[in-house]
Formats: sequence, C-alpha cells, structure tokens
Amino acid sequence: MSNQRIISIVLGFMCFALTAGIFIQIKTVRQYSTASGKNYEQNNLRAEVLRYKERYENKLKEIETIDDALTEKIEEATNQNTGLEEAKNQINEGNKLIGMSEVSGAGAIITLADSTLDASKVLDPSALVVHDLDLLYILNELKNAGAEAISINEQRIVSTTAIECGGNIITVNGEKIGSPFVIKAIGLPENFANLNRPGGYLERMREESLTAEFKKSNHITIPKYTGIINYKYAQSVK
Repeated sequence: MSNQRIISIVLGFMCFALTAGIFIQIKTVRQYSTASGKNYEQNNLRAEVLRYKERYENKLKEIETIDDALTEKIEEATNQNTGLEEAKNQINEGNKLIGMSEVSGAGAIITLADSTLDASKVLDPSALVVHDLDLLYILNELKNAGAEAISINEQRIVSTTAIECGGNIITVNGEKIGSPFVIKAIGLPENFANLNRPGGYLERMREESLTAEFKKSNHITIPKYTGIINYKYAQSVK
C-alpha cells in the first residue's frame, strides 16, 4: 500500500472522528441548554407564583387592618351616640348574613374523603373520588335544612362562591382544596341529621367506598369570607 493511500485513510478517519466529536458536543450543548432553559422557566414561574402569593397575603392583611379600624370607629361612634346602636346592630346582622363575619353555634360536621381502594382494580376510577357535584348536593341539602352558615375546609360559602372540579382537586372561592373535605354547618342539628338517613346521599357515598362521616356538634366556628364581594349588576331599589 502506498504512503499516499495510507495518509488518505488516516486523514479520512481523523475527519470522521472530528466530525463525530463535533456532533456529540453540539448535541450535549443543546441538551444542556434545553434543560437549563426549562429549569430557568420553572424557577421564574415559581418565583412569579410566590410574588403573587405575597401580594395576595399583603392585600389580605391590608383589608383586615382597614376592617379592624372601621370596627373601632363604629364602636367609638356608637359610644358617643346611642342612636347609632341600631345601625351598628344592622351592620353586624348584615355581615353575618353575607358571610363577612366569623360565627359560632350548634350544627353538624360532615367529612368526605376519597376511597382508599386501588384505582387499578375498579372499572371506573372516578367513582373513588369526591367530586364537586357531591359537595354541591350536600350544600343544597344543608341550605334546605336551614343552615345559617356553611364552610368547606375553612372556606366560607357565600352567594358568589364557585365550586369547580379539576381531577382530585376542587376549587372553592378560588382556593384549591383536596380530600378530606370538612363541611361545617351552623343550624339546628336535628334538621341536618336527615342527610345521614338510611338510603340517603351519605349512605350511598359509603356504598361506593367513599368516606362520609356525619356528627352533630354544639360548638362550631365558621370563619368569615376573606375575599371581596363586589356587586356589579345588582342595584339597590330606592
């Protein structure tokens, strides 16, 4: 074999090795850049969520501070003018009705939870989780039974409350909550007991392997609604 041919073969092999090395390096850089880009986006998204959460908490504190200051001013005005006592009582009653004040009293506590069965062993896995329709049905039953205040996982139910389902997560008042769902209702406990009747909705949930507990209580506290109720279309009739 001539020296020229040997040199050609060596040069060809070196070119191939160099090309392969460059290709591998480019691929590695691209993979690293992609991974870095994803991590960068995730970090930015996480930081953005934290910033919004901080803003929400700060706004909530501002609202609570203003609410406390308003309550203090009302107290001062009432003490100086006994004629304002009736107006103060009307405000307090109105806040209770619309859910803007914390309330306590006798009632019932209902706890719902997803089934502990293996979802792979049933035909319909969705039957093993609590859905928004389950919560809505029970809320309607409680309202029909005379509930004066209701909460789900410490979220006060008001006229503008929206309950939406997304997989095994349910959104109440814009807040995501998961199983178990603790429903508190203030009212006459005996009226609520009908939910736990034989053949009733709670029993049917138990038959589907879901947790559906019911108990009466003489000491229930339901928090106030922490959002803002803004009526855009309903106007007072003069």
